[in-house]
Amino acid sequence: MDEIDFRTADGRVLHGYDSAPGDDARLAVVWHHGTPNLGTPPAPLYEAGEWLGIRWISFDRPGYGGSTAAPGRTMASVAADLTTVLDTLGIGTCALMGYSGGGSYALGSAAVLGDRVEAVATFAAIAPYGMEGWYDGMIDSGRAALQAAVAGRAARLHNEAVEYDPEFTDSDVAMFDGPWGWLGSVAGDKAMPNGPDGAVDDDCSYVVPWGCDPATITAPVLLLHGTADHIIPSTHAGWLAANLPTAELALHPGLSHISILSQSESALEWIRDRTG
Repeated sequence: MDEIDFRTADGRVLHGYDSAPGDDARLAVVWHHGTPNLGTPPAPLYEAGEWLGIRWISFDRPGYGGSTAAPGRTMASVAADLTTVLDTLGIGTCALMGYSGGGSYALGSAAVLGDRVEAVATFAAIAPYGMEGWYDGMIDSGRAALQAAVAGRAARLHNEAVEYDPEFTDSDVAMFDGPWGWLGSVAGDKAMPNGPDGAVDDDCSYVVPWGCDPATITAPVLLLHGTADHIIPSTHAGWLAANLPTAELALHPGLSHISILSQSESALEWIRDRTG
C-alpha cells in the first residue's frame, strides 16, 4: 500500500492510499471510511479486490490521520478533495464504496463528479438532514452527539467529553472475531492522533446541507443497510432509495451497523459487474 500526501489548492494536506500505483488496467475503487476511522482501504476486501482487478484509492478525511482539519467541510467540499487525489494520480473514472457516514460522502462525491463515477455502493449511509424522522430509532448517544452538532461545532466539541456507547448488537460483536475485526485497528484514537476534529467535523457535516444534490447522481447506486441498525436506522436507506433515481435498495433483516459489512464482498462484485 503506497501512502501519499496530497496538497490541496488551499494548502491543506490529504494523507492518501493507493494499493496499485500506476496500474491503470485496474478499476479504481475509492473507499470512503466511516466515523471515526482512518481512511486506509478495507483490508478484509484485499483478496477479493485482487481477483476482481481492483485498485484501492482512499484518503483520511480532513481531521483524521495525517490530513489537515477543515472545519465546516461538507459532502461537496470533500468531493473536491477527492478530485485533487484523482487528478494527481491521473485517474479518470472510478467507482466509490462508503461505509456509515462514509457512504454519505461517497454519494456526495458521485453527485459532484457526475460521469466520472461509474458505480457507488454504500453500507449504512446517512440521509441528508431534514428527512422526516431523521433521528427516529437512533441510539441515545448517537442522537445526543448529532443534536450537539446542530447547536454548532463548539457544542459538538463539548459533547466529546460524553462517553459514546454504540450499543452493538450480537451480530456486530461477532464481526470483530473475523476479518472485520480490522475496524478496531483503524478506529478511535488511532484515527485521530491530533485531537477530535475528524469525528466532530463529520457529525457537523451530517446536520448541514450537503452542498450538492444526491438526486442528480447518474451512476448506479447500491444501498446496503441492516434492519437492526440503530446507529444509522435503515429508514435512512429507505429515504435515499426513494429519492435517488438510480438507486437499488438491499435491506438485510437482522444485520446491524457492523454486520452489514458481511455483504461487502458481494457489493464489490456488484461494482465490478457494472463498470466497464
